[in-house]
Amino acid sequence: MRISDVNFRHLHAFLAVADTLSFTHAATQLESNQPALTRSIRRLEEQLGVRLFHRTTRQVTLSPAGLKLREQLQVLLPRFEEALLLEAERPVLRLGFSWLLPDGWVQEAIAEFERETGARVELRRRDAPSAGIDLGAVDVAILRGRAPHDGLHVTPLGLEQYVAATPHDHPLAGRSRVSWTELAQYPVVVNSVSGPVREEDWPEGFRPRVVLRYDNFDECLESVAAGRGISIAPDLVLRRDLHPCVRFTPLHQAPAFPISLIRPVQGVHPLADAFISAAERTTAVLPSLAVPLTRVG
Repeated sequence: MRISDVNFRHLHAFLAVADTLSFTHAATQLESNQPALTRSIRRLEEQLGVRLFHRTTRQVTLSPAGLKLREQLQVLLPRFEEALLLEAERPVLRLGFSWLLPDGWVQEAIAEFERETGARVELRRRDAPSAGIDLGAVDVAILRGRAPHDGLHVTPLGLEQYVAATPHDHPLAGRSRVSWTELAQYPVVVNSVSGPVREEDWPEGFRPRVVLRYDNFDECLESVAAGRGISIAPDLVLRRDLHPCVRFTPLHQAPAFPISLIRPVQGVHPLADAFISAAERTTAVLPSLAVPLTRVG
């Protein structure tokens, strides 16, 4: 006897016939047909190795084994089904970012994703080139700049504009805008781990003099405030009061830098692509987002 071959269909078929003592009525109750119901009962009897019903042309009665099985299943089957149908823990998708979570479209994408899937998004900051994707710390991550290595699935969302970050008493601080090439005249500090801008992004002859390199945006910003040098930041800082000793000035003729969502190629979270799709829809239909995104391609 192989109990593993018995399934819920067989058990529900048995109880329906046991309760009604009629294959016709049981088939109607189960929204099935009599031949299919008969096959299920026959299969169950074969697997258990006992006769569950005595059948004649006039009536159906339970055998002693059938009476015992009915008595037990009436209690056990509902409890077993209830155990299997317990509300599962709400799924969680971990969204990684390395610094300054973009405003506007991210919040819209999270809300749409949670509405559609019933899952919950947890924000995880990781000061790393891939915001924790390669370490398995997050499921999807926001990437500024180029992908740090192969083995990542990259979904471009658009381009992000940048501004100059200077000490409050710096000569550039009082300007309405600053030229990209002017930055090369001053010492520059950079976020070398997760910052999108590389020295080669400046034109030849206007490469900046990088004096300090930091592992995260916060240390870079504090270094600017302390007068160690100037830096750049995404223009969403113009809408935030980040530091009383740092001034942010729009850049003229500066390149825009890509912003994307990344996920691993292998071992993908089952809801990762659903979140990426929500983000794509959000950035496509909300052109008035606070972060000025220019669609790539």
